[in-house]
Amino acid sequence: MLPVTLPSLQIMFSLLHRRFFHSSSRLPKKKRIAEQRWLARQSNDPYVKASHALNFRCRSAFKLLEIDDKFRLLQPGCGVVDCGAAPGAWSQVAVHRVNSAGTESTLRRGTVVGIDLLNIPPLDGAHFLSSHDVADPATHAKLPDLLPGGRAHVLLSDMAPNASGFRELDHERLVGLCSFLLDLAEKILRPGGSLLCKYWDGALACQLQDKLCLVFGSVQSLKPNASRKDSAERYFLARNYRKPVKG
Repeated sequence: MLPVTLPSLQIMFSLLHRRFFHSSSRLPKKKRIAEQRWLARQSNDPYVKASHALNFRCRSAFKLLEIDDKFRLLQPGCGVVDCGAAPGAWSQVAVHRVNSAGTESTLRRGTVVGIDLLNIPPLDGAHFLSSHDVADPATHAKLPDLLPGGRAHVLLSDMAPNASGFRELDHERLVGLCSFLLDLAEKILRPGGSLLCKYWDGALACQLQDKLCLVFGSVQSLKPNASRKDSAERYFLARNYRKPVKG
């Protein structure tokens, strides 16, 4: 990845600042204030600055980097499915860690498949299924042909529903998305595999954790440093997958 110099970062933020305030002057005062706060937070966020400097597609890459540095989920040769992949920052991390672009000739070459309802810009070393629904069985049916042996070592999910403004409703919808991942795991996750999924803290988090505990040997809740302190965002890391026994 090509480095970005500090002067170029300053120019970028200056241009963004001018464009933002020119357009926001036509907005209602309350919305202008909210968007001005957002811009100020972005311009002062060290992870935003670092993501530009390291050519990551967004700051969320640092959440996965931090978790993987500690737990070593992404190893060379692994098969990874990145759910809710757009704009592709987690896939960038996965491509590097599992060597799916083959940049390290002495290491095993892995596989990264990304899925999203949105368009995902191409990335060397990743196969993207844009305009695909993670919960759709038709999407599930395509994955075995894209993964070595038809199975993945790791399922990643940083996906989230569009915010409604009602915290409990958004929490419930995201827990529902995470539940779909269990159906996907049953179809494509290798025994002993891992799942990392985002959730928003709330009343249903314990129910989701209980579901994960039924099919994974260990489940823990994480709050990476790159996750904003004022956010309800957390991650479940579930490891040592075992297929559910059909009754």
